[in-house]
Amino acid sequence: MKRILILGASGYIGNALYKELNSYYNTFGTYFSKKGFSNNNHFFHFNLLEGGLEQIIQEVKPKLIISSLRGPFEALIETHQYLIDLIDKSDCRLLFLSSANVFDTFEHYPSYEYDKTLSESIYGRFKIKIENDLMRLPTAKYVLARLPMVFGNQSPRILELDEAIQKNKPIEVFPNTIINVNNDLRLCQQIHYIINQQLSGIFHLGSTDLIHHFDFIKLIIQRRYHKRAIYKQVYTTNQMRYLAVLAKENKLPINLLFCYTEILNDLTLLLNFGKQEN
Repeated sequence: MKRILILGASGYIGNALYKELNSYYNTFGTYFSKKGFSNNNHFFHFNLLEGGLEQIIQEVKPKLIISSLRGPFEALIETHQYLIDLIDKSDCRLLFLSSANVFDTFEHYPSYEYDKTLSESIYGRFKIKIENDLMRLPTAKYVLARLPMVFGNQSPRILELDEAIQKNKPIEVFPNTIINVNNDLRLCQQIHYIINQQLSGIFHLGSTDLIHHFDFIKLIIQRRYHKRAIYKQVYTTNQMRYLAVLAKENKLPINLLFCYTEILNDLTLLLNFGKQEN
């Protein structure tokens, strides 16, 4: 059975991936501060600033490393440089979770897999740096998965909306930003397929259609809470801005494709299910 190591497996997406893959592969993960993982012998404590990743990799001996790490950018860059050097010299592969923010400068159109990256944000430039280093490897050695905004029932974005509605706080929206979206469940199914089929290269893992950020948040509010909300409209530019990653070259099978209304339906169904359980 293939051995997989998920770096950042205690985080929102990393833990969702662990749950998706654990029944099919010999899956291990790292955690930093969250309790509840120390008693699981498939989890290893890892502090970016203290190191120790080499020992974890020596013990796990993974054939695939998935990077879902968060932390100080300088430490993350150093860690990924170590990983890329390791991948280059071994029979292990690396799956790196990147972001639509590598294109956050672009206006007028969404971005596809092999479009030029350009970012004005520190976060976007950090992701570009790791992407460029990773793409120096042979394509067969890596998967570069770019993610749009992720909305799952327990995602940080949805939990922020829950709190804002509960406390009647303003919700920040971006009226001139056009996005596509995903959620944890569908994202994990897509990544599982990529791993199972041993695919490589660049993948854009989001809905096949686009929507304004403000409109999408309003739809969530209407369907999830059935309440009015207070909105704080933020304009980062006078032009329309696209924070959307669409697939052109590396498309997944049709059963793994979806539109933004299905992401909305997933949220609504999960909420209704939760009400029935209570």
